[in-house]
Amino acid sequence: ENVHTPLFVAGVALLAGEGKAVNVNTATVAEFQLLPRIGPAVAARIVEQREKNGAFKSLDDLMLVRGIGESIYEQLKPYVAISGPTTLTEKVKLPRAPKAEKTAAKG
Repeated sequence: ENVHTPLFVAGVALLAGEGKAVNVNTATVAEFQLLPRIGPAVAARIVEQREKNGAFKSLDDLMLVRGIGESIYEQLKPYVAISGPTTLTEKVKLPRAPKAEKTAAKG
């Protein structure tokens, strides 16, 4: 029964921002904060990274930003783009994994 829950949750999360994206090469700090799991500090670091090193050539480069690891990157991927307009206009809220699941994964 629990095996199907994450798939259902993922489907709902994807629908919330489906077809909407943030262009990592033009977005402002405020626009980055619309992404799931991104707050003001990480949003500012993404912009800093872009200003220091030039345009992101690959979405994978987001993982060079402190505060974005592989798991957060995977959650961002459906909502980010290298080119085109930023079309995401509201905060994407992904459901949090239940605590029981997290501790089970660690053990």
